[in-house]
Amino acid sequence: MKLISWNVNGLRAVVSKNAFEWLDEHKPDFLALQEIKAKQDDIPAQMYNLGFSEINSNSAQKAGYSGVMSLSKFQTSCLKSQFFDDTEGRVLEHRFGDIVLFNIYFPNGQKDDERLKHKMDFYAAFLKYCNEILDSGKHVIFCGDVNTAHQEIDLKNPKANSKTSGFLPIERAWIDEVLSNGFIDTFRHFNPDKIDAYSWWSYRFGARAKNVGWRIDYFFVSQGLKDRLKNAFILSDIIGSDHCPVGIEIDI
Repeated sequence: MKLISWNVNGLRAVVSKNAFEWLDEHKPDFLALQEIKAKQDDIPAQMYNLGFSEINSNSAQKAGYSGVMSLSKFQTSCLKSQFFDDTEGRVLEHRFGDIVLFNIYFPNGQKDDERLKHKMDFYAAFLKYCNEILDSGKHVIFCGDVNTAHQEIDLKNPKANSKTSGFLPIERAWIDEVLSNGFIDTFRHFNPDKIDAYSWWSYRFGARAKNVGWRIDYFFVSQGLKDRLKNAFILSDIIGSDHCPVGIEIDI
């Protein structure tokens, strides 16, 4: 099964650019989109003609902000956030078989200290919830824009960004905690030393053309799924957003 995640930074803009043409080649069974910036009534009709049998969305109360959407070729039981007051439309939780799969647009902490605290509170509540699910005997997959680069290898200019939210020690330590709880960073599992592998580039200064980027979009899987993992990848050639899609192949 192929699962792909993409922060589209505006669903209507991406659709207007015909930026889903790559689906014919890559054929994901599950497509997680973040930052759709659209209410339910504003979702383009084309999204319902992409070959997916189940489509769910969670929009922010604030117009033109945040929001997530999941498209699936298999049936799931879909919930919105069960662990955090989610007025910003950040979470879709999918349950099927022994799997709980999350599509999440994690908060950005760059605005100010209050927003950074919000991000860290969200992180903590989510990991606690994941551990409760694992304790119940189920496996967990979570994907999306985590809004943090983990190690220096995961961004082009680590020293220059050492005091920038998205690469602060406190944010990076949370990913350490995720790994210490048995989760696997799937891309690094298959590509432990790969450099210049990014999923987001600023629109400024020609960053994407120069590949001055950050790897802030992830698939994590719990330890019990390690032997089912087949591949993890970044589709850096796909344009239409300041992020590119990332994905995994896994037997589930």
